Amino acid sequence: MSGLKRLGAVAPVHARDVRNSVWGLGFEKLDRNVFDPGKAYDKVAALGIKWIRIQSGWARTERSEGVYDFAWLDSIVDNLVSRGLVPWICLCYGNGIYDEAAAQVFGAVGCPPIHTEKQRRAWHDYVVATAARYRGRVPRFEIWNEPDGRWCWKHGVNGAETGEFTKATAAAIREGNPEAEVIGGVICCCDFGWLTDFLETGAAASLDAFSYHSYTPDERVGLGNFRRLRALVRRCNPEIAFIQGETGTQSREGGAGALREGAWTPERQAKFLARHLLVHFAQGVEINSYFSCLDMVEALNGKVGDRGSYLDYGFFGVLGAEFDAEGRSTGEYAPKLSYRTLQTLAAIFREECAVEPLPFRFITGLHSPRIMRHDDSGEELFTYGFRKPDGAGFVYWHPAELLTTAGYESTVSVEFAGVEGEPVLVDLLNGEIYALPPEMAETDGKGRCKFLHLPVRDYPLLLAFGNFTGEMEK
Repeated sequence: MSGLKRLGAVAPVHARDVRNSVWGLGFEKLDRNVFDPGKAYDKVAALGIKWIRIQSGWARTERSEGVYDFAWLDSIVDNLVSRGLVPWICLCYGNGIYDEAAAQVFGAVGCPPIHTEKQRRAWHDYVVATAARYRGRVPRFEIWNEPDGRWCWKHGVNGAETGEFTKATAAAIREGNPEAEVIGGVICCCDFGWLTDFLETGAAASLDAFSYHSYTPDERVGLGNFRRLRALVRRCNPEIAFIQGETGTQSREGGAGALREGAWTPERQAKFLARHLLVHFAQGVEINSYFSCLDMVEALNGKVGDRGSYLDYGFFGVLGAEFDAEGRSTGEYAPKLSYRTLQTLAAIFREECAVEPLPFRFITGLHSPRIMRHDDSGEELFTYGFRKPDGAGFVYWHPAELLTTAGYESTVSVEFAGVEGEPVLVDLLNGEIYALPPEMAETDGKGRCKFLHLPVRDYPLLLAFGNFTGEMEK
């Protein structure tokens, strides 16, 4: 950060040392065996996140009618739990031994078992068995994935149909594990027609939490979608919690999957991660999950026997990968910049960290030498306040378009009241911590302070007071 003295960097934490956190990461698609989890466990645990979303893989588990082989899933769950991580399981997808259409789809993706009584009974029995097996190790189970998208409900999306499926599956989860929390919805489109049909079935009353996915270049759009969704769902279940189950973007051009058309780079991916995850965190979600841990094939529309149909690579990972001829992720699973960004967020915003507006105002009309004009007014900035028992934090950024802006830089001046402790500035993209020189910081010793010409970027910076950032490494 030009003109500021670097003090050190936010020290990473390990998942084992985290008691309370909303931060999560996607570990999906192992139902299709597309990467080697053994090479990812330690790197994921070193992020300091807590929640890991995995997919149950009915077709991989039940290959003969009524016979379950959970060995592959046991290994994943046990490896995560032993490292201090908490898995939550998305129950999916179909199974070709009960459905001819599912037998033609790679991983039976998007083939719900709802067309015959035999399919429905087989799904019920599988869900009961899965929930019972992981009682005490997996506290939350999620019902299906993106059923409002044609790729995951292939015969044609239908909110009412999904609502009835959700109620039946919720009952099966509780039959297998009465202690489990049940998550439903898992939507990606926020279509009011689909959602109204879903809610009219009474499905929301069967759920402890409602999950949603958010893929949009602009976090303001995602925030608006969530607020509309929350207002509608809570009319049916005022006590329901919310989970942000997937948001993310690519780290390069030419990928497959969501946001694939953008001119993404590793830096833009890291900025996206920081901006979007902080927006959802500030809404009070119970889990805030980034998609995903690793670059891997999308594999949503693959056909059995047609390898080329599922060699559609997505570059969403905080870990980078290479690919073999079968499309499996290979190489060293090397951390990207986004890995460090997530690690920084997870280290700071954990334990007793509450979203709380701080008393502040922007100071306008001051000439800023660095930009040779007045400071920004602050009106366009995203701002959030946070409190911990031993400090406070103020996060801010300019929501410039990531795909059309090389990197927004400006300054802003701001005054606070009711904050105490030595202030530092933290770059949340890389975790570096900077001292503020006397000419930039004024304080009266009574919790009132002014900061002049603070840097503004198109990604979140943190003004931290007291011990808000936690441990620092030199």
